[in-house]
Amino acid sequence: MQSNKNPFNLILNKMIVTKEGKRLGFVKDITFETKSGELINIVVKDSTPYTKNLNLERTSSKELLIPYSAIIAISDFVIVSEEDLI
Repeated sequence: MQSNKNPFNLILNKMIVTKEGKRLGFVKDITFETKSGELINIVVKDSTPYTKNLNLERTSSKELLIPYSAIIAISDFVIVSEEDLI
């Protein structure tokens, strides 16, 4: 039986785009709850100027965070709903 799970290394460095096609940056890392394994955020690297229009949380080292709940799909890109980011 084949699993539908994606290993972490397949998500790293994927471009993050909105469903409207606006580029936000690339996946640097993922944060998760260690006890439950629940995914919480995607850490963004090389963020684009467009991210300044969004009200995104930041890490203590000023890296942008995209909530996992905003993710629509993961394929060649990580596609997020901009409405869930504002």
